[in-house]
Order: sequence, then structure tokens, then C-alpha cells
Amino acid sequence: MSAFDDFSFDIAEIPFSRRGAWLDLSRVVALHTVADDLHLVTHTGGMHAVLRLEPRRDGRPAATDVRATPGVLTWSADGGSVEAAFDDAGIRFRGRGLGLAFVAPDELTPFTGAYLFADPLDGSPTLTSYESGRRYRFTVLRGEPEVVGAERVGVTSRAVAFGSDDDWEVLVEELETSAPAVASVASFDAVVEARRTEFRAYSERLLTGTPFSVDVKACYVMWSATVSPAGFVTREAVLMSKHWMDKVWSWDHCFNAIALAAGDPQAALDQFLLPFDHRDATGALPDSITHSEVLYNFVKPPIHGWAFAQLRARAPRPFERAQLEEVHAGLAAWTRFWLRQRRAPGHALPYYQHGNDSGWDNSTTFDHGGVIESPDLAAFLVLQLGVLAQLSEELGLPASEWIEAESEVRTALFRELWTGSGFIARSVATGDPAPATSLLNTLPILLGEQLPEDVADRLAASIARHLTEWGPATEPVDSPLYEGDGYWRGPIWAPSTMLIEDGLRRAGHRELADRIARSFAALCDTSGFAENFDARTGAGLRDRAYSWTASAYLTLRSDALARAEYAILAGAE
Repeated sequence: MSAFDDFSFDIAEIPFSRRGAWLDLSRVVALHTVADDLHLVTHTGGMHAVLRLEPRRDGRPAATDVRATPGVLTWSADGGSVEAAFDDAGIRFRGRGLGLAFVAPDELTPFTGAYLFADPLDGSPTLTSYESGRRYRFTVLRGEPEVVGAERVGVTSRAVAFGSDDDWEVLVEELETSAPAVASVASFDAVVEARRTEFRAYSERLLTGTPFSVDVKACYVMWSATVSPAGFVTREAVLMSKHWMDKVWSWDHCFNAIALAAGDPQAALDQFLLPFDHRDATGALPDSITHSEVLYNFVKPPIHGWAFAQLRARAPRPFERAQLEEVHAGLAAWTRFWLRQRRAPGHALPYYQHGNDSGWDNSTTFDHGGVIESPDLAAFLVLQLGVLAQLSEELGLPASEWIEAESEVRTALFRELWTGSGFIARSVATGDPAPATSLLNTLPILLGEQLPEDVADRLAASIARHLTEWGPATEPVDSPLYEGDGYWRGPIWAPSTMLIEDGLRRAGHRELADRIARSFAALCDTSGFAENFDARTGAGLRDRAYSWTASAYLTLRSDALARAEYAILAGAE
């Protein structure tokens, strides 16, 4: 039996969904909130648990076992079952010997809750949710549901319930205002098989070699977190999660794009370009994008030049000129933002205004203040300026602006932030050094082969001091500032791991890079694809179905396999 055929996942860890859907079935119903029953959750208008799904036998709640696979989710008890599968319109549910109640909130106010009614147009039970701003239509394909609380207001029971003594089937759709009645549908089994085939094809594009269950799980996290264009999400996008981290942040998206590049370059480019669709008049990218909001109160670091170079290196075919021109325009505007809006008068180095701008929100580097000139920022900008200069020359555009700025920022990085033993960040206002124990200060390793050998050696030694069995802790575990579940003050994260691994490898420290890649693979195999991990124990923390963790794993896996193939070929020469 293959890893695909045998694959199932823990529904308490990863939501049941599919590529393109804005709905999922999950026990996670709000920030750090896990319910006993599965809920139908939407990510339009924010994350909202719209309906509680209660298996029933003879009208009473029934204890069930739940099994989730990419194609179908099944509740089972005493010979009866309820199954759920995503079709192209919504979610199909089928029951045989087991009932299911779709339970809405009891309380309906003029501003919260859900209103249930039967639409006279076709008799379909329909729920209007105040929180999501959408309607949920039940198209009954077989059976006769009991509709409880229709047209009632105030506090009352509201549910659409199918009994255990019937074979029944229903399609639940999320609508804006209305939609044509469902004329015909494929069989339930055909829907399940379509999802299985779709997921397997997606995974096979991302994977090379014989997949193990952890590889398939990584693909499922990515596939199920993907949504179709809607609202402010102007392109198909991989959300960070279909739990509460249901956004695209303007650096997280880069790691997902890189993982997609080899198997689906168009999806990778769309993922990469999405935040650029929302850049402001100064060229700044937004902090984050969701279905119903775009936030600009922070930015994210300019890793996009590095990321696009990664995309180009991994894509199976060259990008077309029009695509390169779109990327160039976005990168140019974004880079000018940092050069013009984020450099103090008389200063060559750009600055962050807050830890959130760096993506390392509460790193110890920001303990004495958020407005700092930071070595990671300068290194990212040096790389981005180099990519822009190369793109400009390739497209026949002037490159001198980028070449001159790259030289200026690079010179200032080493002149002003290198101490001889490591990099420091410093206050823009006073010039005072910031705390320097965070892994953040080692990120200039990303300059790789561009670093002087002695600088690369010292950075590699500093990174080694951060290592645990599971990888590089964001704060050394022996630091008095270390916190086991301290977000960027100790835990291991996928993006920092991937950036450092790439920089070390290009700087010639391949053995250390290999160690980090192996540790991260073991971490994901042991603890799944959590938002971050306890550096001492390897336990997964926070959101447990985080796509950039899965994408970093898939990228490092692909690179390791490619190196192994190269080694075999080199040995044969």
C-alpha cells in the first residue's frame, strides 16, 4: 500500500478542506479554542464557526469515531456512518444508519447569531450568518430533515437535523445572496474519488522520489490551506492555515511560493505576487491580507528578491518577459519604499519601526526599542538590490540605481553593524546597540558566497551555539531571556531554519547546513507542521497546521533529494 492510499490525519490537528475552498470542517473554532464536536467553519469575513455538527442516533447525541482522509471525512458508530466530502459547490454529507444535526447558535440578536428559514423559492433550509455575512443553503438530495427554529428570533434552538433511521444526503453551500438551484450532482462516491485524484496529482507534482506519510501530510497541509480568488485575495493563495492564522502575510507567502515552484510555477508566481497587488502609493507591501481586510499598520522584511531568485532556480521553465516585468515593477516599488521611506536622514541603513516589521515580532533584539537598524534587514535589501539589478539588465532597463544602492547598503552593513565577532542591531535615535543574543542577528549568513570567509565562519559558529537536537532555537536555550513557548524568544521556526540553511550552504558550511536540514525533517516527522516548536522537546506549538512549515519541509526535502542525485551522478563521472 502506498503512502497516498494509507494516508489519514488527525482532525484535531489539521482541518478537513480542499484546494480552493473557503470552508473547512474542524474542531478548532477560534483562537486557541478547540471544541468537542466538529464545526463547519468559514474564512470569509474572518474565521467563524457557523454550524456545530452533532452526530445523532434516535435523536440523541452519539459517540463516534472520526477518520479524515483527503477525499472523505467519516463519523462512524455501531454500524452507522456519516460522511462528508467537498464537491465543486460546497460540502456533501451522506448518512447511513446515523443521523447528523447542523446546529446553529441558540442566541440571535440584531448583530450576532444566525437566522434560519425555509426559502419559498425551492424550500431549501437556509441559514444567514451575521458573523460571516454569508448564507448557507441546504439542498436535500435524499431524505427528509427536521428544521428546528425556522424564522424564530431571540434565544431558541436552531438546527437542520437528519435522522439515523434514514439514508440521507445533503449539499451545504456558502452563498453571497442567492444562486441558481442545484440541477444535478455527481454521485457522492464520484466526488470522493475526484478529491482523492486531485490531491494525489497535486502531491505528485510537489514530490520526487518515494513519498513517506510525512511527505504526504505536508502536501495535504498546503493543498487544504489553499483558497480560490475572492474578496481581497486577488489570486489563488495558500493561507498560513485554515485555523485562526487564516491570512497571507507579506513574507510568509514567499516560503509557500518556493515550495510550489518546481511543481506548479504559475501557482508559485501567483502566491509570490499576491501582496504586490496591494502595495500602497509609497510601494510598501501590506502586513497581511485576508478575504475581507488588508492591513498596513506594519510591513514585513524585504526577502522578496531572495525568494524570487529561489523561484527562478526551481521553476521547470523560464518565466515569460511579461511575468518578469510584473515582478520587476513590484520589486522596484517595494525596494524604493525601504530606500526612501525607511532610512533616516544621513543614514545609509534602513530601519524597522517595530519587531512586527521583521516578522520576528517579539525577538529579544527589540527589547530596548523597536526602531532599529538591523543586520537582517540590511542583508535582505542587499540581496534584493542585486536581484533587481540583474532583472533590470535582463529586461534592458537601467540598473545603476540598484547597483549604487546595493554597494551603499552593503558597505554600511559591514562598517556600522559588524563588530568583528558578530553583527549587532542599533537604535536609530541613539546609535546604542540592541541586545544581540537572538538568532535574528545571524541572518546575514543569507549573503552566503558574498560573505568574507572570516565573517561566514563567525556567523556559522554563532548559529551552532543556537542548535538543539531539533534545530536552531531563536534564542539560545541557556540564555536568561529564553522562553520555551515564547514565540520568537526561543522556539524553532521554519522560515529562520530555511533562511539559515540556505545561507550556510552557499557560504560553504555544508556540514552544518546538512545537520540543520536533517534536524528539521526529524522535527516535522515527530511533531507535524506546527507554527513553531519547543526548542528543547520538539513539541509543536500554537497553530498545528501551518503551511509555511509544510512548505519549508517540502523545499528542504526536495533539495536533499536533488543533492543525493547529484552525488550519484558525480560519482559516476
